[in-house]
Amino acid sequence: MPETTVNEVMAELAALDDPKMRAVNEKHGDDHGVNLTQLRALAKRLKTQPVLARQLWDTDDTAAKLLALLICRPKTFERDELDAMIRRARTPKVHDWLVNYVVKKNPHAEELRVTWFDDADPVVASAGWALTTERVAKKPEGLDLTALLDLIEAQMKSAPDRLQWAMNHCLAQIGIDHPDYRSRALDIGERLQVLKNYPTPPGCTSPFAPLWITEIVRRQNA
Repeated sequence: MPETTVNEVMAELAALDDPKMRAVNEKHGDDHGVNLTQLRALAKRLKTQPVLARQLWDTDDTAAKLLALLICRPKTFERDELDAMIRRARTPKVHDWLVNYVVKKNPHAEELRVTWFDDADPVVASAGWALTTERVAKKPEGLDLTALLDLIEAQMKSAPDRLQWAMNHCLAQIGIDHPDYRSRALDIGERLQVLKNYPTPPGCTSPFAPLWITEIVRRQNA
């Protein structure tokens, strides 16, 4: 059976592109119009294809990049390769999937976390914070939670949107998972008021850290 070519996949993605969905996505900074359920179905059909994944990534098309992240083999990427990829991942969804679906599963994740954490590019730094939040939740040994809270307290209020969001998630995660630091996390959130007025659909948890922490802890203790 002949392997699927990049041109064949790009043609299929073009056929799936919906102008109305593209208009909605563009409001959130994502320049593609492909339904993500359909994209995942295409990835399931293609299965894991590392070579094709790299070819799709190199097209610089957002839908193709998202598909690439679904059919790649995360552990095969070298450290410098992932560093270059995060610096080219400018749309929110590509950035989010790259961190969560690939970098977190890669053996270089911790090294990259440290490298990216205080990068001058706030979008790259947000990836470092996302990886730090993962450690706060799953492997906090060796992390200085007090120092993290100090940084959040000093920098989150004025941080650019994507970095602010990542720092806020880290703040909430510390408050949720570490009772000894919960009071301070709640206090920082209340004083900074970051994302307090973020529009939250009914039934969803607010990203405002004090509400987020309180709700998740309540559920855990229910």
